[in-house]
Amino acid sequence: MKHRFNYIVFIALLAFGSCSMFEIDNYDAPSETLYGEVVDAATGEPVLTDQGSEGIRVRLTELSWGDNVTPNPDFFCMPDGTFQNTKLFKGTYNVRIDGPFIPLYRENNEGIPIADETQTIKIEGVTKVRFEVQPFLKVEWVGEPTVSNGKITAQVRVTRGVSEADFQAKIEPMGGYSSSFLNVTDIQLFVSYSSTVGYRARDERWSKQIAYSGSTFSSQLGETITIQSNGTIPSGRVVFIRAAARVNYDTPAGSGTKRWNYNKAVQVVIP
Repeated sequence: MKHRFNYIVFIALLAFGSCSMFEIDNYDAPSETLYGEVVDAATGEPVLTDQGSEGIRVRLTELSWGDNVTPNPDFFCMPDGTFQNTKLFKGTYNVRIDGPFIPLYRENNEGIPIADETQTIKIEGVTKVRFEVQPFLKVEWVGEPTVSNGKITAQVRVTRGVSEADFQAKIEPMGGYSSSFLNVTDIQLFVSYSSTVGYRARDERWSKQIAYSGSTFSSQLGETITIQSNGTIPSGRVVFIRAAARVNYDTPAGSGTKRWNYNKAVQVVIP
């Protein structure tokens, strides 16, 4: 009797072990690559950004499984306005980016889409995508930065990347429009030991902000603005600087995140 019981248990274990829950997951790991770039629609120049949650956000939604799918985890552009994800499954995806530019996806107060410039693409192998956008601002260096007594003095020029009329024409239909959205709220001089200098990679001891209330900056659009670093940078150090400016508008709308437009990083040697 005991031998019969052991035999029954042995057969049951064999059957249980063959159950699908014990099968090895032999699905291939995600290995498809999406490479993208974000450029100014008017000039073709890269839209420079911050490498963090204040920078250009990339959101992928895989559509291969039907409607009402959940987006993949968000990721962000690199400072040069490019992005890459090398761990994707093959499939059809909607690609949406949000940053310091006219939103590509816009809807009204009732949630009805009024514009959709996102892109739906099939990702297989290495897939490339290019977005042409209208940046809120353009930030440029004027001349070369100078150093004196451990302080960096730089000059910048800030202009609009999209006209006030075009901004209003595209944003106002979304509802809740205010002329204050166009106000430039601040100019930043970020200083860091890192070449990826920006809000997320800055040394607070030396970085400097100039804040503006209301529309007070409007008269300085296109003018040369002088900004000087804080503190005293030790002699013999090599640092990187970038300037940035932003307007009083959230992207995505209602998110509370006001994103900066940047210029190129510059290396500075402190004598």
